[in-house]
Amino acid sequence: MKYFVADIIITAEDPIMQVARDLVADAAGEAGFEAFEDTPNGLKAYVQDDLLNKQQFDINLAELPLKDVFVSYEIHPVEDKDWNQEWEQVGFDPINIANKIVIFDARKGLQQSVSGTTPIYIRARQAFGTGTHFTTQMMITALLSMDVKGKRVLDCGCGTGILGIAASKLEAREIVAYDIDEWSVNNTDYNAESNNVSNLQVLHGDIHVLSHVCGLFDIVVANINRNILLNDMAAFKDVMAAESTLILSGFYENDAPLLLKEANRLGLYEVEKQTEEDWCRLTLKAL
Repeated sequence: MKYFVADIIITAEDPIMQVARDLVADAAGEAGFEAFEDTPNGLKAYVQDDLLNKQQFDINLAELPLKDVFVSYEIHPVEDKDWNQEWEQVGFDPINIANKIVIFDARKGLQQSVSGTTPIYIRARQAFGTGTHFTTQMMITALLSMDVKGKRVLDCGCGTGILGIAASKLEAREIVAYDIDEWSVNNTDYNAESNNVSNLQVLHGDIHVLSHVCGLFDIVVANINRNILLNDMAAFKDVMAAESTLILSGFYENDAPLLLKEANRLGLYEVEKQTEEDWCRLTLKAL
């Protein structure tokens, strides 16, 4: 998968510089950008090549509600390399979620789990989802609060496969996962095998891979950025069984109203909301 980076220069007085950064990031997010890094003079914004909507970005920047703030940018291809390499070498400490699941760094070998908890071993290679991020933890917390046993689960944008693996450990009947990134597909296969999970099928592609999947799902999980959730929610709904559940995260709390508006339009209603340090998770039920 190819990425582009926009080097964004923001000219603003110091008192409003951070406000300007936040508004520019929102404008970029609506145009497909999904990761941001503050720089002394503005922002770096990262986007997948097939999600970039430059025309929308230009329109959003022209409509910024700030006077005496000037924004310019240049877009360049991102070097194709393993961006997680340094982090992967350091690894992560065990993550205990609700004293029921403990996530371990697979590279550190087998470790003693707390009595009564289920261990999951994850090795991340260019994929999101080790359990260190609030969104992943909130997604697993939601699964732990549900009756997953015997259910059919769909994991959208699976990353390392951690959510599908957690669902399997909670006795889901079958898990179908997909990711647009080939690295993530391979990583999910590896982690599933490492955790003795045999009921997880992973597919390479975006939401359109679901056209090749038969049957409906009892639980759909998607820990992706806001724009993809908005674009794909209707497709999620199309593969949900009656009285099924959709669990969403990967977005900020202030984006929740926008997602709920789309959910309500599709006949989905909120049953639970969780927030951690501005990150949000929504659990929705089909009407």
